[in-house]
Amino acid sequence: MNDAEYIAFLQWALPRLGRRWAGYRKVRWLVAKRLRRRFRALELGDLAAYRGWLASHHEEWAALDALLGIPISRFYRDREVFESIERDVLPALVQAARRAGRSTLVCWSAGCASGEEPYTLAILWRLRLQAALPDFSLRIVATDCNPEMLERARTGRYRASSLKDLPADLRSAAFEMCNGLICLRREFRVVEFSRQDLRETAPAEIFDLVLLRNVVATYYAPDIQREMLVRIGGRLQPGGALVLGMHETLPDGLEALEPWPGARAIYRRNASGH
Repeated sequence: MNDAEYIAFLQWALPRLGRRWAGYRKVRWLVAKRLRRRFRALELGDLAAYRGWLASHHEEWAALDALLGIPISRFYRDREVFESIERDVLPALVQAARRAGRSTLVCWSAGCASGEEPYTLAILWRLRLQAALPDFSLRIVATDCNPEMLERARTGRYRASSLKDLPADLRSAAFEMCNGLICLRREFRVVEFSRQDLRETAPAEIFDLVLLRNVVATYYAPDIQREMLVRIGGRLQPGGALVLGMHETLPDGLEALEPWPGARAIYRRNASGH
């Protein structure tokens, strides 16, 4: 099977699952690899046979949907975004929480994959911000629908390629070698991981900061994006921050979210929340 056949299959299948081809164009090789493994497991010969299987086994659509998660992540991915979070967003959120009489920021990493993103936040807080805020704390909740990714996140063990973007001082302070892998030191493993599908539910809490990077706005169709973002935006404090991927934009019709001044890919829930 050639690349054109996989493209044609994905352009046919993705809309039926509320997903969009544009998000998968550059990672189709990964999906194709997973599809080949699935063919072998089902003893099917090609994509035409798999289409037939989908037509006669409706439950297979859920299995196909599970193959479409893209868990690509790194620590400190997109330096500019994390610099803005450290320099502008977290200090502003702390000030707002103080005015409200709170001493803890609550953050949610949605679609956290193997934990690089929420752990980056934990590292930044402990090593760059906590000394100036000794009376304040940060609580981080992280969710993903893939149990294998969550288990990998809980172990806190990574290959060097996952840390290539992390500044050297943070890397040396937060990690140590163990059994040939780079392990996050125990004092940084403060993230609360749980399994959730963003299309179905969200944590019941209200958050100061939500990291939703390269998940919803990349891979889902605009109407599905809007539906999820309305629900996720409803979990933000007024004035709270929503962070997307560097190349993502919000779909139309989300008046409650406005660009964070001077920051790229970061939005703020307006005071009215409407």
